[in-house]
Amino acid sequence: MEAALYLLAGLLGLVAILVQLGAVRGSRPADLGVINGRLKPPSSTPNSVSSQAALYPDHPQRAYADIAPLTLKNASGPASIQALAALLGTMPGTTVVEQRSDYLHAEAETRWLKFTDDVEFWFNPVRGVVELRGASRLGRRDFGVNRQRIEAIRSAYLARG
Repeated sequence: MEAALYLLAGLLGLVAILVQLGAVRGSRPADLGVINGRLKPPSSTPNSVSSQAALYPDHPQRAYADIAPLTLKNASGPASIQALAALLGTMPGTTVVEQRSDYLHAEAETRWLKFTDDVEFWFNPVRGVVELRGASRLGRRDFGVNRQRIEAIRSAYLARG
């Protein structure tokens, strides 16, 4: 029994070291961005949200991933993307990786285990909204973290007027 406790303590220590060294970040996906008017599809496991989930009616995680897009700021896609970039710049653990007038990609680090998630926003000129996607790089489940993050971003974005 005592040996098992030492083993467990050692494993927990190793996990803590790996977390601090960034070993749970995962690689940045190469297929992010907008392709043919679409952000990357939702993940095949319940660890992402997307305002474009309805474009994939047979997707196994369509219902889990479905989330509303953002409304525009001042009826302007570029103004909306700029407002999102400014907002994300104030969020702890969040780094804007790429910003264009119609697209924004940020990396968000989870609070406790330091996992890195990807968050994307794209001004869809056809629909007149900001499409969005949030996804975990690692793990099969996100336990609602991406949805909570997006809804927190939405609330702050709308509150900024």
